[in-house]
Amino acid sequence: MSERVIIERLEFQGHCGTTAAERRVAQPIGVDLELEYPLGPAAETDNIERAVDYAKVAERVIEVGGAQECCLLETLAERLSGMLFAEFPVSRISLWVRKLVPPVTGVRGSVGVRLDRTRATQIMEPRPSRFLVEQLPRLPKGTALDVATGRGRNALYLAAQGYAVEGLDRDEQALAEVAGAARQRNLTNLVVRRLDLEADPDQPPSFPKERYEVILGFFYLHRPLFPPLLQALKPGGVLLYETFLIDNHLRRQHPRRREFCLSHNELLRLTTGLRVLHYDEGEHEGAHGDAPAFTARLLAQREP
Repeated sequence: MSERVIIERLEFQGHCGTTAAERRVAQPIGVDLELEYPLGPAAETDNIERAVDYAKVAERVIEVGGAQECCLLETLAERLSGMLFAEFPVSRISLWVRKLVPPVTGVRGSVGVRLDRTRATQIMEPRPSRFLVEQLPRLPKGTALDVATGRGRNALYLAAQGYAVEGLDRDEQALAEVAGAARQRNLTNLVVRRLDLEADPDQPPSFPKERYEVILGFFYLHRPLFPPLLQALKPGGVLLYETFLIDNHLRRQHPRRREFCLSHNELLRLTTGLRVLHYDEGEHEGAHGDAPAFTARLLAQREP
């Protein structure tokens, strides 16, 4: 069961148009939206904290819609949708975004686009790991660390779910792309930091002890990192990890260097002391790109 919040004809001055001249001049934009959220105790408790606050929704739509310049109404609609999913506990969004005074000869009404999205099918590019999506309901809420974040597919996904995320990588260009994507989606809860995790082969970097509820490691293997990462987990925190098995190297010659692959059961040995919540080895679809890959997958918890 679910409830809906409906806002009709929310208006603001926006900068949307296919030409630079049209974007320079603010024009009235109208937004009608319907937000669906799980049925909760709002009516029983008479508490706004138990519901979706339509006043806050309206405020954020005006802030995001009025502050960002775009060529297409489709782009504006997607930005608003991403913000709403990131900031409010809604399961489905229907948006109608339109120019109220369109610069089109013969049109006496408005022109616009309609968008309908569900949280479950909200597509993010780059796509998050399938293993992360599958295990999301088991992850504790809070602060997350994404090690070797790359293009940030998993960091962006977790930030959109409300986590405070820190992404680490040594690739400055990749980090700039992640930061740009976070700004575009209005994900202020994602920060990136440049760190060469292998700068000193004899001394791995240190992390704040007991800081993170969730630590992610996907398709990056530097074995000396595991002890400091495990210490960085809060009691009750979890490590979610997936990378190539030696089988992938032997059968598909990727990665080319076998030391970048885990041997069988090695991931269990590297995380000794954690409580294993899920572990498997094998060929997995959607693990790394479009082709299946042989990987080891682990979800393990530090004892509370």
